[in-house]
Amino acid sequence: MKLWGGRFSKATDGLVDDFHSSISFDQRLYEQDIQGSIAHATMLGEQGIISKEDADQIVSGLRGILQDARDGKIQWHVDAEDIHMNVESLLTERIGEAGKRLHTGRSRNDQVALDTHMYAKVACMDTIHMLEDLIEVLLDTAEKHLHTIMPGYTHMQKAQPITLAHHLMAYAQMFLRDRERFRHAYAAADVMPLGSGALAGTTFPLNRTRVAELLGFSSITMNSLDGVADRDYLLDYMSSASICMMHLSRFCEEMILWNTNEFHFVEMDDAFSTGSSIMPQKKNPDVAELIRGKTGRVYGDLMALLTTMKGLPLAYNKDMQEDKEAFFDARDTVVKSLMVFTAMLRTVTFRTADMERGASGGFTNATDLADYLVRQGVPFRDAHRVVGELVAHCIAENKTLLDLTLPELQQFHPAFESDVYEAISMKACVERRNIPGAPAPDMVMQSIQDARSRLAQ
Repeated sequence: MKLWGGRFSKATDGLVDDFHSSISFDQRLYEQDIQGSIAHATMLGEQGIISKEDADQIVSGLRGILQDARDGKIQWHVDAEDIHMNVESLLTERIGEAGKRLHTGRSRNDQVALDTHMYAKVACMDTIHMLEDLIEVLLDTAEKHLHTIMPGYTHMQKAQPITLAHHLMAYAQMFLRDRERFRHAYAAADVMPLGSGALAGTTFPLNRTRVAELLGFSSITMNSLDGVADRDYLLDYMSSASICMMHLSRFCEEMILWNTNEFHFVEMDDAFSTGSSIMPQKKNPDVAELIRGKTGRVYGDLMALLTTMKGLPLAYNKDMQEDKEAFFDARDTVVKSLMVFTAMLRTVTFRTADMERGASGGFTNATDLADYLVRQGVPFRDAHRVVGELVAHCIAENKTLLDLTLPELQQFHPAFESDVYEAISMKACVERRNIPGAPAPDMVMQSIQDARSRLAQ
């Protein structure tokens, strides 16, 4: 008989048991569920709501179940529906009558909210640590490439010369923002809902603050309806995960492009590549492609929960059982993606000579040539037109701007002087961009140092 079966005159259909049960996935919450029950029972005993002897017996029984679960000795049962009922049924089997007192002053509604709050906190911390590992790799790699010149792009066309360090630090900034988002998600989860009951609290004199203290929460929820109906903290995590996966996907896309023969900017390590079943020469960047593909999966998880929640009246509805599979999948996907991407990035070989050659083509120093004329007193709009005409001339003559002689340059404007060649060298183009946030090596080094300081906070 179900623990809630007193009102019913017949058993639920077997199909309903299977359809209704969540133990196949919410067994992942056993640690949080048992720890939450230990704290709840401890408080019930301290408050005199149940006897101290019963509370001690419950706590001891729960600790035994927890250890057995960690050791893989427990078989969870579908007919007990979920992790909460499985644990409570097992406890009653082991310790008898006292086990029936555990659920005093509590509902499965606030119990599952507690479990997912606790699990979300752990998920946030795990993800933050993964992000910090990735950021450290980015900072270390950037520091090695402060002077590695490469082309920067807009519209996938070569635009201006930058450094590899500057490019990598753009991603470091993205992942630092992701870290802050997961910290916010942690704060949203760090609120204890137990004591909300089914929706209206309880008549028992629970000490909710004591339970929060025992479980390491910083505060308690302040509305019992919201306490059981809220899943914003899961959405905060999944939203952060979606944005993080988008950043990983963009990075992977660039790695895939740079790995092509056309770019030839990177060499992917054999350990993070695969081959073809028919083409013996192939070395495919499958890890990067798979992360790019899994990004859509995490987006789907987020949209699934948003869609589930959008039409639900207060308070709890069974639809909300659908929160866990999407959340677990998003958590697993982003953590695995961060782990494998970081390992892959550590092993990438950057072809610095090809990068520097790439920066020399495509007239990436054209803006610097216009800036040179501006420093000579020419209005920028006029300088822009002159350099555009010079670029057209170079294309017709199959030359670069640095190939032009001084007389050729002066045919287009008399302000050009012999120092123009130094001004538009790739090195000068990068080093003269020395305002905060720009690619000059000393500015990038400041950005690296700032990022290390932020990580240390």
